[in-house]
Amino acid sequence: MGLFSPKWTLLDLFQSCDNLRSFKQIHAHLIVSSMIRDEFIVSKVVEFFGKYSDLVDYACGFFNQIDCCMSSFPYNTLISVYAGSNAPAAAILAYKRLVSDGFLPDAYTFPVLFKSLAKFLGITEGRQVHGVIAKMGFSRELYVHNSLLHFYGVCGECSDACRVFDEMLVRDVVSWTGLMSGFVRAGLFNQAVNLFLKMDVEPNKATFVSLLVACGRLGNLGIGKVVHGLIFKRAFGASLVLGNALLDMYVKCECLGEAKQLFHELPERDIVSWTSVISGLVQCKRPKESLEIFNAMLISGVEPDRIILTSVLSACASLGALDCGRWVQEYIDHKGIKCDTHIGTSMVDMYAKCGCIETALLTFNGMPRRNIFTWNALLGGLAMHGLGHEALRHFDLMVRMGTMPNEVTFLVILTACCHSGLVDEGCRFFYQMERCYSLSPRLEHYGCMVDLLCRAELLDEALELIGTMPMPPDVLIWGAILSACKAKGYVEFSPEILDGLVKLEAQDSGVYVLLSNIYASNERWNDVKQVRRLMNDKGIRKVPGSSVIELNGKAHEFIVGATSHSQNEDIHVLLNILANQVCLEGNFSDPFLIT
Repeated sequence: MGLFSPKWTLLDLFQSCDNLRSFKQIHAHLIVSSMIRDEFIVSKVVEFFGKYSDLVDYACGFFNQIDCCMSSFPYNTLISVYAGSNAPAAAILAYKRLVSDGFLPDAYTFPVLFKSLAKFLGITEGRQVHGVIAKMGFSRELYVHNSLLHFYGVCGECSDACRVFDEMLVRDVVSWTGLMSGFVRAGLFNQAVNLFLKMDVEPNKATFVSLLVACGRLGNLGIGKVVHGLIFKRAFGASLVLGNALLDMYVKCECLGEAKQLFHELPERDIVSWTSVISGLVQCKRPKESLEIFNAMLISGVEPDRIILTSVLSACASLGALDCGRWVQEYIDHKGIKCDTHIGTSMVDMYAKCGCIETALLTFNGMPRRNIFTWNALLGGLAMHGLGHEALRHFDLMVRMGTMPNEVTFLVILTACCHSGLVDEGCRFFYQMERCYSLSPRLEHYGCMVDLLCRAELLDEALELIGTMPMPPDVLIWGAILSACKAKGYVEFSPEILDGLVKLEAQDSGVYVLLSNIYASNERWNDVKQVRRLMNDKGIRKVPGSSVIELNGKAHEFIVGATSHSQNEDIHVLLNILANQVCLEGNFSDPFLIT
């Protein structure tokens, strides 16, 4: 028993060793006791050095004292420990020092190095290591080649990854998946799908995950469903990672029915599962459902993270659900969640759209950092509240503080000018876009300008601007023109207006309803019939109107003609009372208007 006591004593010392001074005492014992070549002891030494990336030189000096007949395992382990630490560059330093001291790397050394290099995107050092591999004859090692392929993919060097892939005499599923993953990281989603179609080996879970990401970004539902079938056929269905990837694919393809069904069928769910379905519902403009799922998540005991809270705030903004938005802010404060730029921007947007522009300003002013999205949210809120001059003042402040405006910035500024009747200012900003900021106006910007001119009863100028547009006007632009015509009492429309309406390919019923209402208000019933016939020929149906109101923290949506609400009878009684009051005051609606 006494023979082993020094070793166990040293192990006890390792347990309490937390600084270099203590380790030096252990080091002295190792030299005296000749246990410096014991591999188990060496592993403990490596474990200690892995905690201190600033001791690379000392660690390498320690290994110089080890008998050179030992295997490369301790050296590779040291490099691996540094590669897995928070300072991966230390692995490269250790490798260079050990090689300069005589260490001969083997096939297990290079994958560890590439793992380290991938963490800090060390493409220059990676190419140097690639050259070493070729010189030492490791080019035929599949394990080495796959790690090199993965490294180039992570660094976004897809041409180098393709070259390595093409040079490989033998490829396995890791090789194919590594290149596919590199394509996905670089946004080359079509290339990723095409590579999958050429695969001559059996795909694994990682292959399917990369492919599903590509299908989601491309909106390629067809191949996505094929992959779903392949996963089911290979009995991968119980994998949470694959389940989340499928869920994300369906959400990105806007197939929310399939996404919700898959979500409910998952045997287990993590924060990624909840995030996919909640964010997807918000992005597809179904905020009410997203809040319902969010409430279910809270009931299940899963704590929301920043991403989900950002999506929930966006849903609250869409619904005007102020109470829910305030609850989110209270939750963030209570949990001590760091209010980063994303959450702060969502809060500004939520408060502005819920009618609390003062609170939106307070939130904005309290943010330590802002980006262009934050500024756009505030400017859009000011525009929505008719505070055009205040929006222009904040625009000037934004530019002075060094934030460059983008297309969305000018869109909200033009909207602010439109809502506040600032014609001269709107024209100035419109022409500044290209002249001062090299931003070409899009259809939406032209639409704002046409609306601004039409509201100012400058119909001729609006038609002149439409004539200069590099793209055909859309339904919103023609709607603005018709609104201006209605305001001025015009019924005889110019041929260019009528021709533009006939050529419209949009399925939005609003402009046709407006045109019909103009004719109806002037009792031109034959023209009303022609407009309705045109709608039928184009297969256009009037979308029923809807309203959303928040009551006791719950959003209620009302659609024209719907009778499914639980308090439907009470609501109609109250509406009849209000309608009678309107009649008593002498306000009557035109019965001939399309509603």
